[in-house]
Amino acid sequence: MAVPFRRTSKTKKRMRRNGNYTVSANNTIKCPNCGEAIRPHRVCPNCGSYKGKTVVETVEE
Repeated sequence: MAVPFRRTSKTKKRMRRNGNYTVSANNTIKCPNCGEAIRPHRVCPNCGSYKGKTVVETVEE
């Protein structure tokens, strides 16, 4: 079984792992009912609909 000749330094190890730590923006879609920008697969906080059905009753001011 192969064994590394030298120990991997902390810097090299962190440089290798650093590529996966990026932050990405949240994806948004338009609500088909009211047109508000919402995250996919969630109830619209503006109108309370999900997949074309009213799931949560919202109080209008």
